[in-house]
Amino acid sequence: PLVVAIDAGHGGQDPGAIGPGGNREKNVTLAIARELARQVNATAGMKAYLTRDTDVFIPLNHRARRASAAKADIFVSIHADAAENRSAAGSSVYVLSTRGASSQRARWLADKENAADLIGGVKLSATGDTLKSVLLDLTQSGQMKASSDAATNVLDSLGRVGKTRRVEHANFAVLRTSDVPAMLVETGFISNHEEEALLTSADYQRKLASAVLEGISGYFTQQPPPGTLYAARAQAKQDGSVASVGAGGSP
Repeated sequence: PLVVAIDAGHGGQDPGAIGPGGNREKNVTLAIARELARQVNATAGMKAYLTRDTDVFIPLNHRARRASAAKADIFVSIHADAAENRSAAGSSVYVLSTRGASSQRARWLADKENAADLIGGVKLSATGDTLKSVLLDLTQSGQMKASSDAATNVLDSLGRVGKTRRVEHANFAVLRTSDVPAMLVETGFISNHEEEALLTSADYQRKLASAVLEGISGYFTQQPPPGTLYAARAQAKQDGSVASVGAGGSP
């Protein structure tokens, strides 16, 4: 099966953003991650892996390592956005960039999310050289292009649930050590009164999870890894097309 690594952002002593109603991002992301895992496990040819299933703190670079150890085929980090402007709304999808951010907001968001390790007391300097070599490998292997393709699929699906913004690029620490397509999904603005209420609704969480799963499934339908059910389906479809053409004959 395709292994979908689902990373609930923040956790433990790192609450993430806090909405005007007092809801904490770490709880919202865990609820959405669990629902996404449930739906993934109910999908033929897929299996979910949660980097955290409880309220614990995990250093950013350990999250992708856990996913890699689980032999993940894709890495999805779930978050809830925040802004000083309480009217800001909509979901966004971010992928790794080593050549600067695609916007000032993307750069600001990456800096904010990367500060999670400081909250957890992790020394960042010790990981520098390793991350540089991994970033170089990512650039050479084309994983960032695959991540962008997968992120576009997910954002398109999220557009059928609510307002969306766009796929952005920035240097997110949680995405740096991934060796598979990786994205960070900002499911909505917890700082927005209306979206905070939606993000804490079980029904809306199901819709969000379904949209993310639809995007992931669409990506793997287009680019199925060898040896998976998605690859077998693609081969069967191709064989069927060839057989149909072969049976046509001349008029």
